[in-house]
Amino acid sequence: MRCWVAQWPANSAWTRWDSSRWQSLSGLGGGLIRDTLLQHGPPVALTDTLYVIIAVAGAAVAFLIPMRGRMWSLTYPMVDALALGTWAVVGAEKTLSVGLTWLPAVLLGTISAVGGGALRDLAVNRTPAIFGGNTLYATCAVAASGTVVVFSRFGLASQGALLGVVVGACLCLLARWRGWQLSPSLKWDYRVRKMQRRKRP
Repeated sequence: MRCWVAQWPANSAWTRWDSSRWQSLSGLGGGLIRDTLLQHGPPVALTDTLYVIIAVAGAAVAFLIPMRGRMWSLTYPMVDALALGTWAVVGAEKTLSVGLTWLPAVLLGTISAVGGGALRDLAVNRTPAIFGGNTLYATCAVAASGTVVVFSRFGLASQGALLGVVVGACLCLLARWRGWQLSPSLKWDYRVRKMQRRKRP
């Protein structure tokens, strides 16, 4: 479960207990959104207690053990990148398994990977990190989901699942290392707005 992705600033007013609760939401949120949109039975997080147990256990670890220091700063990016790729692959595979096409698979694979973090940020009144200001994240989930879709199309679902995790994780780590970000605004959009301002009396 992606319950370790909740990172709080050092000057945050939230206590470690508050952080732990939001980490559980982060770990389960993406899958809950995906399963609700699929409308193919109740969300797995509500029917399989193991999901909730793992999310709560992860939150408890974060509550009891301060996640700081050089070791954590080296470990966290790798763990988070692998979790991103894994959840994107799981979401895409489940979407394909219920008979939907490639586009819903990519969409719901991405939501599975980043939806929990977005819910967490909204719950604490913050702009979701995937909306900008960070290195590529949702884009990596799209790449992982797309890999699953392509390989499944040729009957290589198992290979696609493994490669999807690798693609998503490696792209996420590479974006972190290189500082890759999506441009907040396209140049043509800027020019259009500039021309509109000039036309105003």
